[in-house]
Formats: sequence, C-alpha cells, structure tokens
Amino acid sequence: MAIRYLTSGESHGKALIGILEGVPSGLSVSSVGIDIDLRRRQGGHGRGGRMKIEADRAQILSGVRFGKTIGSPIALLIENKDWENWQEIMSVTPLSPPLTKGGIRGGDVTSPRPGHADLAGAVKYDTHDMRNILERSSARETAMRTALGAIAKRFLSEFGIKIGSYVIQIGNQVSGVRYRVSGDRKEGDCPRFTDAVVESGLSPKKLLSLFKKAEKSPVRCPDKNASLKMVQLIDTAAKNGNSLGGIFEVFASGVPVGLGSHIQWDQRLDGRLAQALMSIQAIKGVEIGMGFEMSRKSGSEVMDEIFFRKVSGVRCQVLGDSKNKDLEPETWNLKPGFYRKTNNAGGIEGGMTNGMPIIIRAAMKPIPTLRKPLHSVDVNTKKALKAAYERSDICAVPAAGVVGEAMTALVIADAFLEKFGGDSMTEVKRNYQGYLENLRRF
Repeated sequence: MAIRYLTSGESHGKALIGILEGVPSGLSVSSVGIDIDLRRRQGGHGRGGRMKIEADRAQILSGVRFGKTIGSPIALLIENKDWENWQEIMSVTPLSPPLTKGGIRGGDVTSPRPGHADLAGAVKYDTHDMRNILERSSARETAMRTALGAIAKRFLSEFGIKIGSYVIQIGNQVSGVRYRVSGDRKEGDCPRFTDAVVESGLSPKKLLSLFKKAEKSPVRCPDKNASLKMVQLIDTAAKNGNSLGGIFEVFASGVPVGLGSHIQWDQRLDGRLAQALMSIQAIKGVEIGMGFEMSRKSGSEVMDEIFFRKVSGVRCQVLGDSKNKDLEPETWNLKPGFYRKTNNAGGIEGGMTNGMPIIIRAAMKPIPTLRKPLHSVDVNTKKALKAAYERSDICAVPAAGVVGEAMTALVIADAFLEKFGGDSMTEVKRNYQGYLENLRRF
C-alpha cells in the first residue's frame, strides 16, 4: 500500500483529524482547493440543520511547506463549530455532577435506531449509552475523508486524471441523462482508449459535461426535469417525517491502462474500489460498468470488443505531447490504434484498468434517523418505545457522491503510486513518462 490514511473524531466532538501518508514531495497543495470539495459535500437539497451551523474548512497542520508537500505525513484538522453546543455532553473529562437529563441532548441514549450502528455497536463495545457509538458512526466523519480525497485528486490531476460524480436516482425518480456504456464509433474519430465514442457518450468530454450540469443542480443531477422531481420527492419525505436514498455515479477519466493487478485477490482494483465505496455510511451496493445488468445478458452482448486501426494522418495526444494544438490537453493512455466501441466493463478488466473511463455506481439507503421514529427497545429496561431521534438529513445522496469521489481518488492514487512509485513528483512523472513511451511501442 503506497497511500495510507486515518481519520479520528466524533460528530459533535471538538474537531475531525486526518493523516495522509505516502504523498510524494513537490505536490502543490492548499487548503483553498480542499475547501472547495468540503463545500460541495455540505450542499444538496435535503441536508439537515447541521449544515447551517458548520462551515467546513481544512487546516493543514503538517506535511506541507511553502505550499508544497515535503514527503512526510500530511495532517489535517476540521473544526466542529457545533461543538460549542455539545461541550458538556461530549466532555473529555468526567463531569461533576454527571448528566442526568434523559434524551438525545443529555444523559444516556438508550433507544437504538433501526438501520444505524447503535445496537450492534453498543453490544460490541459493551456500553448501554448509544452516544458512544453514534458519534463516531455518523457520516460527519466523511468530511475528513473528503478533505483527504481532495489531496489525492490534486495528485492525480498532475497526470491528466479527472474524477467527478453525479446523482442518477433519488427515491423512485431516475435521471434520463447519464453516461452510456455502449454505442457506435464514428468513422474518423481519433482511436483512443479513453475517448471511444464521442457521439454516444463514452468520452471524457461527455463525462465532464454531465459533471458540470450536475454541479448546477440542487440535487447534483444532470437532468433538469428529473432534478425538479427529486426536489419534490425530498420535500414530501420531509413533510412525512421520512427519508430517501438513491444512486450516484462516480467516474475517473484519463486513467492509464495497467493499474491494479490480476495476480492476487487484494490487488484487484475493482475489489479495492468496491470496498472503498461500501465503506461510506449508508452505502448498500456498488456496481462497476454495466454491473448487475450483465447477469441478464449473454456474453456476446456485454464484452467490450477490441479493435485496431492503422492511423494515417490522425495524431493522438499523450502526456507531454503538445504538437497538435487542436487536441484537448488530456492523457491518451495507449498506443494509437487500439480502441473499444463499448465500455460495459466500466474501465476495469481482470482487476486492472484497461484505459477506458472508470464508471462506478453506488446505492445509498435512506437515512436511518427518522423524524417519525420507528419501533425500538430500551436497552436498560427492555421495554418497547420509539427510537431516539438525532438531528439528521432527509436525503444525503448528493453529498455522498462527493465522498465517493474522494474514496475513488484515494484508491486510484494508491494504485498509481504502486505502479509508478517515487518519493518526489519529479520521480513519479519520470517513471510515468517512461511507461507512456513503452505504450507507444506496444
């Protein structure tokens, strides 16, 4: 593992802490860039009142000097402004006298919420106070993962790799605008692994277009009509004391062929990505490319056929090649000639990237904390009662997509450094250039 990271902190504690190790020296990093993704994570129609209190900003504590990484672990801190209202409840030192008021804002929380970590965590860690569990299991922790992922994105951008996301479903409302994994190739298109079918929506340009449209939507959906209906669904759920889940799609374009490996189970990139996305709170399913739809089709319908065309008078750009100014400054990752007409595999075959865009979808269950609580049991008295209510979101799918970007970036950055290594950005770039030269001759 080239990249390692840890997070620490409770939802209503004083701060969140993150440590990121393995970033080469010489990478330009600033808190301004990190804060952009933190703001994106806080947005989205359906977020709870907590987002009106917090104004997440990352403080870089170590690992960066004069705006550039120095190779040592990077430590980040994000203050929890709401801690001012929770100082007694979240006190590090014993209180005298102890809290005696019952309910969510004082005393023990003894009624576990169905669908949350409360009961299982209380049993595992031998506590009858769910506060000790719900504070750390809260998705508030993903603010720090978003910050760490922003640094990974910054690293990948040096090599033309772009990562984004958008929402394709909230509740039963599905977006009519999304990435298509299949289509016909136009004659004369530049045969690139990362830009197979411009007209059919397989290109990085199309993905970035979807991303830009989504960023203008209150629910981060590229379909304007579907966005309006999603907002209405969320508003209805709020009035009914309910919550909603959905599906978001994460993409990574410009990824070179050969990241990950088929050699061992834990080196397979698809497995690593799936685990990373599943680690996000409330995510219950992940699929790559066509995903589960493949199970309903025959092999001849889903495999991405490989084609080769001798290039005559058509030049494809590679990293560092600026001779053809008409081509976009993206990284084409394999020798001109090889291409695919479909991307049903979602950019990964045999646990390795194949040069096509990586496409991942994640399904998020509805938030388990409900304003109209479900049935539960008091863990002390064993009597039936309603579950505890903790201030929460109605729908967090748009925010989860931003967290999905961060987790995807951390995994790809790790695989990238495994492949190309180096203690400095200069060394990593030199190794990558050598690999591209080899691909040109393949």
